[in-house]
Amino acid sequence: MSVPENPYAKPFFFSPENEAKIETILARYPAGRQASAILPLLDLAQRQCGNWLPPTALAAVAARLDMPLVKATEVATFYTMFNLKPVGRYFLQFCRTTPCWLKGSEGILRAACDKLGIHPGQTTQDGLFTIKEVECLGACAGAPVVQINDDLYEKLTPDLMRALLDDLKAGREPKLAPATARLCGGACACGSGKGEPSC
Repeated sequence: MSVPENPYAKPFFFSPENEAKIETILARYPAGRQASAILPLLDLAQRQCGNWLPPTALAAVAARLDMPLVKATEVATFYTMFNLKPVGRYFLQFCRTTPCWLKGSEGILRAACDKLGIHPGQTTQDGLFTIKEVECLGACAGAPVVQINDDLYEKLTPDLMRALLDDLKAGREPKLAPATARLCGGACACGSGKGEPSC
């Protein structure tokens, strides 16, 4: 019988593509100030690991920036955008601050929890969905909002939330477009309709 691989102990090395990105990022900082690149490097490592930072990835970032591991850990534990345990393929972050709450964020969160059979901080057994409550997502005019991976969905209702989850679970492109697609209308320079940085 084979022993399952421990995701926390899996060796981590930046991909060649990410190594090239790191060189570009580090070039932005004066000599001796490369530790200032901690946020973008943690983001690169997290994306490479499937939206979470195992200890080996955190250690690799610290080593790459020649900083003590404890300092990299302090940054990763301070910012809620970093996940120190595995999350689902779809990482749902529900805003719980006042504008979203006044517009019904509790209802959309409850709809998602009921639909998926999990509570905030949990992941579905199939590994598809993780729910987390977060502070302001910076889209108060579109309240209530949820961020799913990198996409922000605004003006949700419980019914829209359930339909969005149905589409994702079935592997379909959601009928409800993310806010960034509506903002650039798919006619942006990047052509993706997803509000890429070139938009």
